[in-house]
Amino acid sequence: MNNERRILVSASLFHALNDGATVAVPMVFPILYAQHHLIGSYSQIGLLSNFGLLTTLLFQILVVHAAGRVGYKAMLCLSFLGISISLLLIPLSRAYVTLFLFYILFRVFDSFYHTMGLAWISRTHPRQSIDFAMGVQSGSGNLGVVLAFVSVGFLGQRFSWPLPLSVWSAGCFILGLGSFFLVRPVSFPAEDLDRINFSSWLQTIRQIRPYIAGFLFGGASWSMTVYFAPSLLHHKFKIPMGQTGIYLAIWIGIGTVMTYLFGRLSGRYGRFAVFRVAVAGASLALILIGLARRAGLAVIGLAVFGLFLFLIYPALQSFVGNAVSPRNQAQAFSFVSNLTMISGALISLLAGVLSDSLGISSPFVVMGFLGLGLFFGSALSLVRAGASRRAGTTIS
Repeated sequence: MNNERRILVSASLFHALNDGATVAVPMVFPILYAQHHLIGSYSQIGLLSNFGLLTTLLFQILVVHAAGRVGYKAMLCLSFLGISISLLLIPLSRAYVTLFLFYILFRVFDSFYHTMGLAWISRTHPRQSIDFAMGVQSGSGNLGVVLAFVSVGFLGQRFSWPLPLSVWSAGCFILGLGSFFLVRPVSFPAEDLDRINFSSWLQTIRQIRPYIAGFLFGGASWSMTVYFAPSLLHHKFKIPMGQTGIYLAIWIGIGTVMTYLFGRLSGRYGRFAVFRVAVAGASLALILIGLARRAGLAVIGLAVFGLFLFLIYPALQSFVGNAVSPRNQAQAFSFVSNLTMISGALISLLAGVLSDSLGISSPFVVMGFLGLGLFFGSALSLVRAGASRRAGTTIS
């Protein structure tokens, strides 16, 4: 196995454990809310998600600046060990404040992959194979989410809420070891710390400016669904948590298939066209979910949402990978990941307040209409970028 393949497989395992753990913890929030244990309102769920995402935002910036001193392999180890340990600490919570602090600690160690992993995949895969590589790593992250939805929903309903977190702690440790040993023989060149300054950040942001609206929508949609869709299905439609986990796994499972198909779809229809259709379809599906009066219609909307949402990420990641020079890619992926964190944090906080005041369906309707607005704005930006780069170096 050559170094490029080792990095892709290792990053895919890293992505699976990272995103699976990210979803596993919020899946226990509806159980705690229903039991009136530790969590007593949707606003408290919103605060957890908001501060958790803001923590990730801060530490993703720190990760970029620490990469040259610590090294990729050491940071990988630090991340999966920290995730495993913090998953064991969360069930020890005896009050909301303790749960809050342990969750923030978890988000600290959950802040590594989307900066470092994506940057190294982009660096080691040339332009003609970047769509394939981004689709594979994105799909692997989604597979981790599928396992989290199914396992946490079933174990939490059948046994108790701490058990699935303990199971995922062990799973993250095993996957983390596998990811580390795959890249152990690989030599990762040190980062050039001298170039990471305010000027380089501004230059990087200018290069990826056409794609900002897409990242904002993707991050907000993902966070709102992960934190509030379980409550929508479990509390509004009275669907048991085990079945709720299955429906959410179907959502992410459909998305996983689409990410693996992204390279082929992009090659046939063009990355820009796939992106536009994905944003419009995801926005309309969110509105359908929010307006649904029957469980079946909400589940159908969720499945359609998965069909489109998960084409957005690899498209945008490929755009960024081609727009930014290799030496600035860690900064670029840190910045766009932070955009998703910011939008996710804001929409999660807003969704908690809206759910308490207008009902759990309201955030999905609001997000759907915001998505349509962002679609038209991002489409205009990308058309302008495409006109100036008609040769296809950035938009294809």
